[in-house]
Amino acid sequence: MQGLLIAGRYRLAESIGSGGMGRVWRAHDEVLHRKVAIKELTAALYVSDSDQAVLLARTRAEARAAARINHSAVVTVHDVLEHDGRPWIVMELVEGNSLADAVKERGRVEPEEAARIGLWVLRALGAAHSAGVLHRDVKPGNVLLGTDRRVLLTDFGIAQIEGDTTITRTGEVVGSVDYLAPERVRGHDPGPASDLWALGATLYTAVEGRSPFRRTSPLSTMQAIVEETVNEPRHAGPLGPVISALLRKDPAQRPGAGEAEQMLAEAAEGRRPSSAQAFIPTQGSGGQPHPTGNSGYGTTGYPTGGTAPQVPSSTGRPGTGPTAVAPMPPGPVGGPAPARPRRRRRLRTLALVVAAAAVLGGGAAAAFQQWGAWEQTDSTGGTAGPALTSPSASGSSAPGPEGTVPDSWQRYDDEWGFSIRLPKGWSRKVVGVQGALRQVDYTPDGGKHFVRIAIDTSPDFADAKSHQEDLEQQLQGLVDYKRVTMEENTYRDCKGSLWEYTWTALAKDPPYVAGPRHAVEETYFSRDGAEYAIYMSSPGQDWAKTSKQFKWVLQSWQQPR
Repeated sequence: MQGLLIAGRYRLAESIGSGGMGRVWRAHDEVLHRKVAIKELTAALYVSDSDQAVLLARTRAEARAAARINHSAVVTVHDVLEHDGRPWIVMELVEGNSLADAVKERGRVEPEEAARIGLWVLRALGAAHSAGVLHRDVKPGNVLLGTDRRVLLTDFGIAQIEGDTTITRTGEVVGSVDYLAPERVRGHDPGPASDLWALGATLYTAVEGRSPFRRTSPLSTMQAIVEETVNEPRHAGPLGPVISALLRKDPAQRPGAGEAEQMLAEAAEGRRPSSAQAFIPTQGSGGQPHPTGNSGYGTTGYPTGGTAPQVPSSTGRPGTGPTAVAPMPPGPVGGPAPARPRRRRRLRTLALVVAAAAVLGGGAAAAFQQWGAWEQTDSTGGTAGPALTSPSASGSSAPGPEGTVPDSWQRYDDEWGFSIRLPKGWSRKVVGVQGALRQVDYTPDGGKHFVRIAIDTSPDFADAKSHQEDLEQQLQGLVDYKRVTMEENTYRDCKGSLWEYTWTALAKDPPYVAGPRHAVEETYFSRDGAEYAIYMSSPGQDWAKTSKQFKWVLQSWQQPR
């Protein structure tokens, strides 16, 4: 069939994947001159007329389901057409391979990378569930990994659409047996929690190199899913508690999408999510922990952001083969920068360097003494993490494992929807709300040391670095201003820019003590087009401590959902 022209416009090139239901072809759209993937329903050639009708209905349902979902982590369906009496689905072509292929080639995937992949699959599921679509077949073969590091969820071939009459025959179980949730094996109606179970089983397979419940037959596999406790993953690292939480037998006791997103984001940064423990039964107790009930989905991709959440895909999935579009590079949402950008954001940097005292108020002298508690010595003789209150008998001010946020730091859930971790005792002060721009500071000492968060839901610039370059022009009047670095980067899978600089503060510049100062800022655009700036500044002599703190702040940052 190579070279065949379908519907007068799609020319088949080579087969790039196949399975029990169909074959996927790389093809060329001769009208729009782009590469596409085309899914051929080969199973329809070998079944009875009655079964063929079911297969055709499922194929059309797959196209309808995918078409309802608008998310960059879901493979886009371009067209559905009929050829040779069968439906063919035209999709974006994603160059890369599937998670199943990656596990087969490497043996297993590193925990942080698996968590990043899981984060994007979760976001894709969030978009699907919001559109009233259950995937019902989340598995490694349906997770595509693009060569540009995008992650996409594909193959909604057995998806259930809210409000549609089911095309599944009575008593029939659809989906890959290894990844069926216990409630589905028992014959109960699936819900969003069933897809999250399948995500947990997929992540287990990614880090262990084998599915968690596979036995010698489909029947024994289903029995194990319902009755047996999964073996603790040995190679999951910080992802282990998240997997255990997602694989709770009772769907009501699994984390909601909101909790799962936060836990996966922390695991992707190499941190063991403490909140996951609430969903894991205590050994030897008869009680069952209860989830917090948060079932909301994040808006990005953040992570977002993108981190950096940007997100990712490509092929060889069992049952359907690869599907994909040319990779979409991560980047901000929005058009080119206007010729004369509005001055709304200019308040941010100017306020940072000349007017913090007026905003933050008094109390600096006493608070500054607290800042001195930061400089403690840990057991190795190094500088411990910031601790603005005396360590309790049950806690320590020292950092956790290498590079992780100190255990003594507390989480600050800001009323604007974001959260960060900081030492105990930092105070909050709104700098200003100006149209779409909002700015808030956290400080231990009235502004000598502080973190500023700026959120702009209608940014004037097309990318973070362009904005920072514009702001830098306004700082040229500072005494001894010097750029340390300004470079584009990727933060939470989102396009960002890191800017670090120094200057000399004068006695007239409250609340600063006259002398050298140092500042750093990470700015990024989330997948929904909002701009976030995370800024930190301190006297120059404290920079070794402050720069370490800044890394921990970035690790702990959670943008609004």
